[in-house]
Amino acid sequence: MRHHRWIVATVAVVASATLVFVACFGPDSPAGYAGPPRQAEPFELKPEEKRIVDIFREASPSVVFISSNVLVRSYFSRSVDEMPYGAGSGFIWDKQGHVVTNFHVVRDYVQREGRGMTLTVTMDDQSKYKVEEVVGVYVDKELAVLRIAAPPEKLHPIHLGTSRTLLVGQTTLAIGNPFGLDRTLTVGIVSALGREIQALSGRRISDVIQTDAAINPGNSGGPLLNSSGQLIGMNTAILSPSGVNAGIGFAIPGDIVRRYVDQMIKTKGKVSGAGLGIRPFPDSTAKSLGLVGVLIERVFPDGAADKAGLQGTRFHDNGDLERLGDVITAIGSDKVSDFDGLRDALEKRAVGDEVEVTVSREGKEKKVKALLQEIEL
Repeated sequence: MRHHRWIVATVAVVASATLVFVACFGPDSPAGYAGPPRQAEPFELKPEEKRIVDIFREASPSVVFISSNVLVRSYFSRSVDEMPYGAGSGFIWDKQGHVVTNFHVVRDYVQREGRGMTLTVTMDDQSKYKVEEVVGVYVDKELAVLRIAAPPEKLHPIHLGTSRTLLVGQTTLAIGNPFGLDRTLTVGIVSALGREIQALSGRRISDVIQTDAAINPGNSGGPLLNSSGQLIGMNTAILSPSGVNAGIGFAIPGDIVRRYVDQMIKTKGKVSGAGLGIRPFPDSTAKSLGLVGVLIERVFPDGAADKAGLQGTRFHDNGDLERLGDVITAIGSDKVSDFDGLRDALEKRAVGDEVEVTVSREGKEKKVKALLQEIEL
């Protein structure tokens, strides 16, 4: 009985305490009054923030998500399904539906010639279009041009700038789809100029832009923009021990992108440039002979080198060496130590330009003038 009374008393005290708590701290109690709800303080974007926001809004419709899928036939139903295979970024080049991206983003599709795979371009409004054709690729520069059949009103070409006047320290903005997260913006600066990376072909790509704007897998093929929202490069590679962003990203210069993309569109995929009309020995052959430069194996008849009097390597009828060809050591003021160096020097010139070619012939230096011809790259 005593125990029962204790329980009743305890409940009464708890109930009383609860009522006191509500009475003392309820909304109608003077002790609980805290004034009106706090309001958010006024906020305005700083000018530099507003500029970045505006650039992103303006450029985003030009950036696309590129996904590749493998066609898989079901053993039981005989239906064909698409399985995700790879992804990357790209940007719209013109109102004709041309889309630019890195070669490695579409490499497997190109190598399979489209058999058993599909390429899909997802626009800013999430509309999707199958790639109608791969217009052209230039593996040595990590470039690929695609075409989609999207209506012109959905196509927002990227604004073009120039990479020729870039300065270390100026602002860069990268837009892409890292890890499949679409329309991601990162901001940084030009960290360095004149870097070199290696293309999938093994050739060296020179004058590459280094940036600390975060670039991750999936950003490949997306645009690198300046503070006016203009294309200055195409994000291509990162230097990272872990495979993710470490603050060192590389972009193909915008001037190179514009030069070869326009050419591929105009010529339906053909890539050409200025050359001498020669066939060189591999660099390994020249090095094995202790030579620095490009050793000429053959000079093509009536070509630029032939008309300039350059000489190729000659063999006797029995296959023995009669004489080594000329070794190209410079084009104008550009020193040439290997085939990549020769390509870099010629890439600065145009078909029809007259250049001074410095060669080593039988150990003696010789200079000749040559009119550069068009060659397929």
